[in-house]
Amino acid sequence: MRLHGYFRSSAAWRVRIALGLKGLPVEQSFHHLRKGEQNAPAYKALNPQGYLPALITDQGDVLTQSLAIIEWLDETHPNPPLLPATPLARAKVRAFALAIACDTHPLQNLKILGKVRALAGGDEAKVTGWASDIITDGFTACEALLKGVEGPFAFGPQPTLADICLVPQIGNARRFKVDLTPFPRLCAIEAQCNTVAAFRDAAPDRQPDAEP
Repeated sequence: MRLHGYFRSSAAWRVRIALGLKGLPVEQSFHHLRKGEQNAPAYKALNPQGYLPALITDQGDVLTQSLAIIEWLDETHPNPPLLPATPLARAKVRAFALAIACDTHPLQNLKILGKVRALAGGDEAKVTGWASDIITDGFTACEALLKGVEGPFAFGPQPTLADICLVPQIGNARRFKVDLTPFPRLCAIEAQCNTVAAFRDAAPDRQPDAEP
């Protein structure tokens, strides 16, 4: 398999974690988001959206959208499972993951921040404030979603899709200087995840294309 990504892409980070948890080897190709390399014709021939990541399977099929990729990995390589066994529990994990992947992360990704920057006349304080507010709102909801849910991971004793989405978003939160003090449960989950090699090895600063 080949993963097309970028060290700081939250969505690519999620897929790296999932691959690590599954113990699956993967080759990587890198596309520098800030240089616009994801818009190169060769890459857009793979993913017409021009988003990262894309995963090329061993059979040569192209998969896009991080959550779709992760669920495909879970269905084709079921151990260890990344979703719980019962429909209700799976729905709750998916809801948490989607709160991050669909309602929080997209509103503070590079493309949207560029539009916010233009509307703000290049005022970086306003751009950072926008991103910080979006993440804070998302984390407030996520912390509440986990009220009464036993850990040490987001939904029990093993990492799931929820943890895979949460850890990269906390990484983003730190980049935008979000105060994480109001989110003790989320921070405790991150600390637990960091005891697992797959999470540590997927971190941006451990990728071959990492930059300061």
